[in-house]
Amino acid sequence: MIETHAHIYDEQFDEDRNAMLERAFAAGVKQIWMPNCDHETIDGMLALEQQYLDVCHAMMGVHPCYVKENFEEELAVVEQWLERRKFIMIGEIGLDFYWDLTFVAQQEEVFLRQLALAKKYNLPICIHSRNSKNNEHNAILRCIELIKQFGWADLRGIFHCFSGNLEEAQKIIEINFLLGIGGVATFKNGGMDTILPHIDLKHIVLETDSPYLAPVPYRGKRNEVVYIELVARRIAEIKAIDFEEVVQQTTQNALSLVGLKL
Repeated sequence: MIETHAHIYDEQFDEDRNAMLERAFAAGVKQIWMPNCDHETIDGMLALEQQYLDVCHAMMGVHPCYVKENFEEELAVVEQWLERRKFIMIGEIGLDFYWDLTFVAQQEEVFLRQLALAKKYNLPICIHSRNSKNNEHNAILRCIELIKQFGWADLRGIFHCFSGNLEEAQKIIEINFLLGIGGVATFKNGGMDTILPHIDLKHIVLETDSPYLAPVPYRGKRNEVVYIELVARRIAEIKAIDFEEVVQQTTQNALSLVGLKL
């Protein structure tokens, strides 16, 4: 299995990080992709990449929740790192309307400028798209609008932690993006049981978003990478297919996206 989205550098893992990772490797996780948040998460992320060469892979980008008054400084750091070395993706980037709408205009500018970096370096992107609490502001659809506005036909990537409806899933697939499916698939009212039967497995990758969004039966507790197996098994159950088929296809989808091999 390939874990396409985990914040394994997070302080919640400081006490048992190596043991947590060994549990994941023992369960068959072959790669872990690490999204960046801002300048403060880079050192820890890159240290893990060095410690687990060819297993842990870093992304580079500014998370929308970290877009504040100093967004120019954050973007400058991202650009410096992209000039210096290769990353597997630009991410995680996007729009977050859930917590605060103060910096929406800046979030959109930062998103578009990071799309330009994806084009410059020919990299896929990892999208964070979270709607407002009342769903009045739809981050998924707005990200799609901005992608179309940007107009680069080769832009590709993952809408991570997908929890939208079938129409939104189809719009994401139409623009050649994958759906990152995580713990929400195991939630009783997560809605994935009505959507995934209509989505071809070739459009799906696995993730946990550790340490957040732990799947059932660990919901509300710290998430960790080994629980990705629970996500894969739930997808297999919903789609009435073999677990091994889910693992094989989602692994191939992930590898094809970033041009890596196991």
